[in-house]
Amino acid sequence: MSKKGISFIIAVCMIFTVLLAGCGGQKNETNTPGQPEPGKSSSEGEKVSIEYWQYFYETKVNLMDGLIKEFEAKNSNITVIQKHFPYDSYQQKVAAAISAGTGPDIINLYYGWVPKYVKSGTLQELPQASFSAEKIESSFAPMVKVNKFDGKYYTVPIAVRTLGLFWNKDIFKENGLDPEKPPQTLEELVEYAKKCTKVVNGNLEVEGLTFQPSGQLHAWFRPVLLEQFGQQPISEDNKTVQWNASENGYKAFEFLVNLAKVEKVGEKDFFTDDSTAFISGKAALHIDGSYRLGSLKSQAKDLNYGVTVLPSYNGVKTSFGSFWTNGITTNATAGKLDASAKFLEYLTSPEVMRTWTEKIGEIGARTEFADDPELLKDEKLAPFIKQLPIADSYFYVDEDADRKALMDAIDKVLLNNMDPRKALDEATAQVQKLFDEYWAE
Repeated sequence: MSKKGISFIIAVCMIFTVLLAGCGGQKNETNTPGQPEPGKSSSEGEKVSIEYWQYFYETKVNLMDGLIKEFEAKNSNITVIQKHFPYDSYQQKVAAAISAGTGPDIINLYYGWVPKYVKSGTLQELPQASFSAEKIESSFAPMVKVNKFDGKYYTVPIAVRTLGLFWNKDIFKENGLDPEKPPQTLEELVEYAKKCTKVVNGNLEVEGLTFQPSGQLHAWFRPVLLEQFGQQPISEDNKTVQWNASENGYKAFEFLVNLAKVEKVGEKDFFTDDSTAFISGKAALHIDGSYRLGSLKSQAKDLNYGVTVLPSYNGVKTSFGSFWTNGITTNATAGKLDASAKFLEYLTSPEVMRTWTEKIGEIGARTEFADDPELLKDEKLAPFIKQLPIADSYFYVDEDADRKALMDAIDKVLLNNMDPRKALDEATAQVQKLFDEYWAE
């Protein structure tokens, strides 16, 4: 585990201990006799203020502002304060605030961060009256089970997402490709990307396929490419990293790095990053999540593009399922806990989920949205929805370190000319160490 990860856990454990002492050792106020049921105010006339924290993503922040106003209009005794921070500093801000005894009552987390937040004691189990395991599993997308710990849930999402393939129809047409027929297989993906790649005087001018390991490329590799090449990324008990457990794993990694090294269809940090390159019309093909639809609507209204499902390989069709999820921290007790539960009930209502889907592009987390005929009419959103039944989530114990290990492996091949097999072996060993330390604790 990284020094930063260790520091984070120490910090949150310290404050958790203080909180327990202040609460007389009671971990969950909702179990105390005489306390109101979760989701209800401790006193209808009592004023209470809670904080909701998320990282800054403009369309999400703007929508949350509107949702908070709507919630407050219906709950005059509850004030919700939204705070947001840049993605790169978000977790550090959370750790610092909680260690100081302040911070959020409700926190928005990437699902891959949840294991360490649960283990450190930052989160409390969701109130059973509103969010029992039975209720969640009967109405939410199956992928949320990746965040179930000892039969309990500590977070619940508003929406989920899958990866899809975006393509620029104008670039296709300029290179003799049918603008209405995107690649359906990995073989076609490479073929089309090579045709659309444009190099002028030795410099890449248009990417055939975006290549940004820090974007969604790492997510495409683990549960998608590995599975398509015939290698499961992690053992069923989530304790063994299997990226290099067979020749198939090596082949999947070599395919990935060769897109830049051999085929030269994309370049790391080209045009700032992958999404900027696509939005700016400098990339023909781009793998990204459904949430990108929201920013494309606001930033690239004239971009002539389409979306389709991820290309298949060896007949295997799959996608990466992920989500940002909301949990109640141990800061929230008594009236704050009641108000937090009520706000979380509101955020996970079908009505809010529908608005979220329409405004952000992420798919409402309740299973009913997978078969919604109105949403399926949206030709750009439909491919993401269609992949929900086949999307796999990846179990992280430390998402940042896991991602960095894979990104470093790619850099070793592209920048240092390391043998891809050796680079994958080193990355797998690094991540296995993270898993060993997590489960040993």
